[in-house]
Amino acid sequence: MSDAIESDGGADRGSEAVLPRGLLVETLRRHRAAGARIVFTNGCFDVLHAGHIAYLDEAKRLGDILVVAVNSDRSVRRLKGPDRPVNAEGDRCAVLAALRCVDHVTIFDEDTPAELLRATEPDLYVKGGDYQPETLPESPIVRAYGGEVRVLGYLADHSTSAMIDRIRGR
Repeated sequence: MSDAIESDGGADRGSEAVLPRGLLVETLRRHRAAGARIVFTNGCFDVLHAGHIAYLDEAKRLGDILVVAVNSDRSVRRLKGPDRPVNAEGDRCAVLAALRCVDHVTIFDEDTPAELLRATEPDLYVKGGDYQPETLPESPIVRAYGGEVRVLGYLADHSTSAMIDRIRGR
């Protein structure tokens, strides 16, 4: 691990890990100046499950600092429909921030984190195995500033939508 600014992980630092965009940008500048490799991912993370945990753990192993950008409630409704999210953005962020593998969490209101990627320029942008790099609208943005895009493993039969359907008895 580099001499990056370290966080101790765990629920006791949860609210400190959730940062507004401007503070995140500044914090990542400090991490980068300390030599940290920054990994960035995003998603709704509406109902956290084993697939998410495996994915986030894998993402963290690829760098020093893991940033998770969470779609706002409005953004989730636009992308997933009026019945989503199940959990409010503050709750989703708190759960993610409590994970030891997650260093920073932020919320974005757009449909994609394009502007956030431009502002933070992470070394590595990762998505889950149900995506392809060439179909991600973020890929050209990341590659334009010299970053890398990678699709990580996928834990079969672990989809939030399928889980919600099971809970609702569909």
